[in-house]
Amino acid sequence: MTLFTYVHEFLRLSWLKAFFTVKTAPLTKPSYFRDFPELTGKECTHCLACKMICPCPGAIDVVQTDGVWNPQITQGHCVRCGYCVEACPEDVLTSGDLLARKHAQGLVFTHEYIVKIDTDLCTGCGNCTTACPANHEFDPLISAGGTSNSQEGVIRVEHGKNKVMHNERCKGCKVCMETCPNGAIHVIRNVTAVQEEA
Repeated sequence: MTLFTYVHEFLRLSWLKAFFTVKTAPLTKPSYFRDFPELTGKECTHCLACKMICPCPGAIDVVQTDGVWNPQITQGHCVRCGYCVEACPEDVLTSGDLLARKHAQGLVFTHEYIVKIDTDLCTGCGNCTTACPANHEFDPLISAGGTSNSQEGVIRVEHGKNKVMHNERCKGCKVCMETCPNGAIHVIRNVTAVQEEA
């Protein structure tokens, strides 16, 4: 077919009329649409459940402004999965009808954090132990070398190596991972969705 044939076909009066006069239904968001999470106005307790469940690095952070904690969404990183809305125990975030469905289904997330140390890579420098905010709750005077007078923290240096003492006290902030110069420590997040009985 030649170019003339194509032009002749597209310039048919019936085709042009249909093209320029067609009416489409107005665009509306479906009820299940998930937009970027928004604040509901409820008080954030800085539990960090939203940040810890988020699968996208840098998508959410919990920041303090004028003494008030609130989640802050970076839209360029957020994929609108809605996990933060579902995981928040205080209903601080919402997206579409996700919060309403969460309550209707009785959905609750339980989570735990498991600290793993590669003893072959660990040099016992104590950076992670000193940086851990949970450790400071139990031993505010923890020394720069990671040695501690308390057995109650998450991790501590013993015999030149870091040792996990209490996994259940880990808050999942991953500061230990960020401060380890050898990549010897990892925080594994284990999340379970539970449907509460009515």
